[in-house]
Amino acid sequence: MSLLRVLGRPMLASMFLTGGMSSVRDPKQVADAAEPVVQPVTERVSALPDRTEQVVRLSGAVQVAAGLMLATGRMPRPAALAIAATLVPTTLAGHRFWEAEDPEERAQQRIHFFKNLSMLGGLLIAADDTGARPSVVWRGTHAARGLRRDAGLVRRSVRATARPAAAAGRVRAKLPA
Repeated sequence: MSLLRVLGRPMLASMFLTGGMSSVRDPKQVADAAEPVVQPVTERVSALPDRTEQVVRLSGAVQVAAGLMLATGRMPRPAALAIAATLVPTTLAGHRFWEAEDPEERAQQRIHFFKNLSMLGGLLIAADDTGARPSVVWRGTHAARGLRRDAGLVRRSVRATARPAAAAGRVRAKLPA
């Protein structure tokens, strides 16, 4: 594994580990801000808990678990996607700069919004990173190409040996027994 991955993945995960732990320990701290985003989602997704605090705690737990996986390099691609899935509603709930009336507050929320957007970009890159190994799609395509080539070799081999064998069979049939 490259040094950039060894250093970069834990650095990217650090924000989600600390933020996730905070959400797990004290979901009330962000529940009010999360309410406008959580309620429409929980109405559409029946698998999510009804209470906003529980959804915040669940999101924090996902961030912690996936952050640990990303930081340690264990299934980093699905971990990055899981964190990205929690980051979108977190950003929309926590950094609604377009609603802030105070110019200073609006500027701070805009900075945090775009910081989260940048982290989302990093997570998407991490989710696409195969770690210098071929992707599953490439491996499948490569294996199929190899199988087609092998099948063609077998077909040519059978054709090449079938004609002389058939001729020998005809000659043998004409010989007295």
